[in-house]
Amino acid sequence: MSASQYHQVIIIGAGAAGLMCALTAGYRGRDVLVLDNAKQLGRKILISGGGRCNFTNQQTLPSAYLCSNPHFVKSALARYTQWDFIGMVERHGIAFHEKTLGQLFCDDSAKDIVQMLTTECDWAGVKVQLRTEITSVEKSDQGFVLATSAGEYRCDSLVIATGGLSMPKLGATPFGYRIAQQFGLKVLPTSAGLVPFTLQPDDKEKFECLAGISLPVTVTASCGQSFSEALLFTHRGVSGPAVLQISSFWKPGESVSFDLLPGIDFVQWYKTINAESPKLSLKNALSRLLPKRLVERLIELGDLPDKNLNQLGKTEVDSIAAYLGNWQLAPGGTEGYRTAEVTLGGVDTDELSSKTMEAKRCPGLYFVGEVMDVTGWLGGYNFQWAWSSGFAAGEAV
Repeated sequence: MSASQYHQVIIIGAGAAGLMCALTAGYRGRDVLVLDNAKQLGRKILISGGGRCNFTNQQTLPSAYLCSNPHFVKSALARYTQWDFIGMVERHGIAFHEKTLGQLFCDDSAKDIVQMLTTECDWAGVKVQLRTEITSVEKSDQGFVLATSAGEYRCDSLVIATGGLSMPKLGATPFGYRIAQQFGLKVLPTSAGLVPFTLQPDDKEKFECLAGISLPVTVTASCGQSFSEALLFTHRGVSGPAVLQISSFWKPGESVSFDLLPGIDFVQWYKTINAESPKLSLKNALSRLLPKRLVERLIELGDLPDKNLNQLGKTEVDSIAAYLGNWQLAPGGTEGYRTAEVTLGGVDTDELSSKTMEAKRCPGLYFVGEVMDVTGWLGGYNFQWAWSSGFAAGEAV
């Protein structure tokens, strides 16, 4: 076996977490090889944030992550923070801006982030090899043996950074879960997260005519979790940041509640408008607060009365307030992994060290990023987990 096919560290997956792990280990003087079956590295980075990459969030806190062990993320997030990554972005002269709620995006293109990670890997002496299929992974006395389409490789430390199941068109596969199971680690059930809802046939018929309409809402799931973001009607169902956020907390069969007038006391507002313009129709009055097409549709469906303001009794006003403040929708399902931004579930974090990401029952084997049971909110949190978990493993391998 030629010496060139042995590396101290091999990382499978050239995405956000894998590249972060690689450059961190490389700067420690480790001999690092990154393998990926893709034709280009960082494909998910490139399409993220509408091509501008929402690379972190200024408000990153452990509470913004879903994990069966809520304490697991604390160590890694504390040791490599959003400010550490922002510092790297600034050192590379990448211009960025805050869009909303602490979300940071590149001014120009997500390519800037991929270029930055590539440059850092070059500086750290990391070798990246694409278009390489991994056919098997075995444990040896010295470490691990990988059979690949480019021959056999050996390493002391093996890092699995292969992501989840979301967006199969970008090459997502269950590879990481299979490796975990092969080495006796528990994998929790997976499902699509940060994903649009599809509607049941009746509701789809009622609301598909509203496709393209967007409005600010506060959305709440049965578990009590809520978000104040925008709701977007689509031809298939509902989407927008509010829906993507709540989808990670929704369970099939449950309803979701939308406050269509967040921050507005409808009863008080009605009294004021009714005093000014009593003959104004409810439709025209509400169209000052909500998209007109939505108001018209709710009246057509009989969910709101087709009356003037001065024709409404107190009971009716209270009932309109309750309806708009707690608009219920029971999704038929989600659009699934095809459009999901992340995968919920994955390698059970109880199997891993929260400090190093190493598998407790298989020394030398590490998992970073989305492959494990850690899912952030929408808004740069999942990238921050990739950077933090990648750094934690990179410091340990």
